[in-house]
Amino acid sequence: MNHPDSYYLLATRAQILLSLQSKGFDIMTEVPFQIAGGIGLFLIGMMLLTNGLVAFSGSALQQALARFTGTPFKAFLSGALITALVQSSTATTATLIGFVSAGFITFAQAIGVVMGASLGSTATGWLVATLGLKLNLGLLTLPLIAIGALTKILAKGRWADLGLALAGFSLIFLGLSILQEGMRTLSSIFSLAALPSGGIGSRLLVMLIGFAMTVVLQSSSAAVATILTALDTGNINFDQAAALTIGAAIGTTLTGALLAIGGTIHARRTVLAHILFNALTGLIAVMLLPVFLLLFESTNHWFSLRPGALSLAVFHSMFIGLGVLLFLPATAYFVILVQRILPHKYPVFTDHLDDTLLPLPEVALEASQRALEHITRSFLGHAENLLALEPSTRNEVDLAQAKRLLDKTFSFVSRIGIPTGDEHFAAQRISQLHAIDHLIRLKNRLQDPTLSREAFEHPVCSNTLDTLNNIIARAQLGLSQKNLEGQLSPLSTEATTVATYALDAREQVLNGHAAELSGHPSEVLLRVTDTLRWLERTAQHIWRISYYLCERRGGNPSSQSDS
Repeated sequence: MNHPDSYYLLATRAQILLSLQSKGFDIMTEVPFQIAGGIGLFLIGMMLLTNGLVAFSGSALQQALARFTGTPFKAFLSGALITALVQSSTATTATLIGFVSAGFITFAQAIGVVMGASLGSTATGWLVATLGLKLNLGLLTLPLIAIGALTKILAKGRWADLGLALAGFSLIFLGLSILQEGMRTLSSIFSLAALPSGGIGSRLLVMLIGFAMTVVLQSSSAAVATILTALDTGNINFDQAAALTIGAAIGTTLTGALLAIGGTIHARRTVLAHILFNALTGLIAVMLLPVFLLLFESTNHWFSLRPGALSLAVFHSMFIGLGVLLFLPATAYFVILVQRILPHKYPVFTDHLDDTLLPLPEVALEASQRALEHITRSFLGHAENLLALEPSTRNEVDLAQAKRLLDKTFSFVSRIGIPTGDEHFAAQRISQLHAIDHLIRLKNRLQDPTLSREAFEHPVCSNTLDTLNNIIARAQLGLSQKNLEGQLSPLSTEATTVATYALDAREQVLNGHAAELSGHPSEVLLRVTDTLRWLERTAQHIWRISYYLCERRGGNPSSQSDS
């Protein structure tokens, strides 16, 4: 028979085992919720911060991006600064795709912005490493969230947007605090730092994990914040963290790729350039990782430091900066490479009409403006050939294609998202719709089957014909110089002159006072009067098209009724 103490010992051991199992179970259920909740709060904070800052700045950031991109280096600086300010490379990339699609900036400039956005995105790592993980803000984040939320609700205009950004900024640190606590608890149970690391194979595998993290989270900032927190709490070592960060840098290009689905060739090229730059930079960083690690090890040894979150933020900026140093001077070759991978054999006037631009009225209206100017040049060229009495140079197929492009432009303009109460953009769209209306009428006149060479050659039409040729030349000059406003006054005068000439000539013909047509059959008289009317109406359409296109370009023509 066993001693009673043995039963007591067995019961005690069983109770301890059950207690440990219960605690382990609690830990294993709490930790994933903590980590998931911390990442979720961080993501929401980043979205609110980005949206608030973008709305608070208004169109200033977009204008800066479009204005300060004269050279690849200026474009790089613009992309880096704007991304660092709005804390989102996705926001910069989305705006960039719109600008390239609309023709605001060239593809070569876009590559500079892409490189700048990649470097600017490393600012999030610095923010997390220097503030989020080093400073214990504690309960301070909660009243800041309340202040931001109340400001958003009670204030108006840009102050409300600033309140949204403040709430988002505070949520970032609240999320990091929860994520940090979850990682500390996890490190007491399980740590990836004990797993083998080093070697190109294992680094590539860890890099793929970092890529997958960014794809799942749809945010390289959240992935980098998670990696920094895991490194700071000892769950991973610096070698693993560096490889994960490289994978996250490559994974962030997927969001831009999703934005370009169904987009124009310019949007797809921009996204491809982003993918190539980050992928090539990441591969170079993986190959040179032993060199980077040796450099950090030596530096930390000299200053008696251990490689932590701040060192990882430095590494992130260093390897992206190395990619910039390698590829920015070779922008021209980069452009050629991307264009060969994605060739564009049949460019048309409406290439810049990308549906992704529709929510951005300023960018969308600029894109449609350029398309309308191209179509107008095509129609003016047809009119010039027709008046030159060279029917063989008229290409009806081109006119038919221009009509299809005009229909596409009309559909695009009619779908542009104009904010409620924004009279400026609404007036611009109305001007473009008027221009489209007159372009359709002009196209119909250019395809008028009743026109005859004999009628144009009659002396009765000579003055009207010459003046209309002058109108066409002035309109073409204004479009080529982007200065239609300077041509509006003479265009208006000459359009009135055409109307006067045509009216006088028709009256002379119909009243039998035109000596040049005396004795001609009635059908000839009718053909000449129809031609005079055609010349008059064509002049009016060209004048009106120029007027409305000029109105979009910032000219201040006097208000005139449409006809």
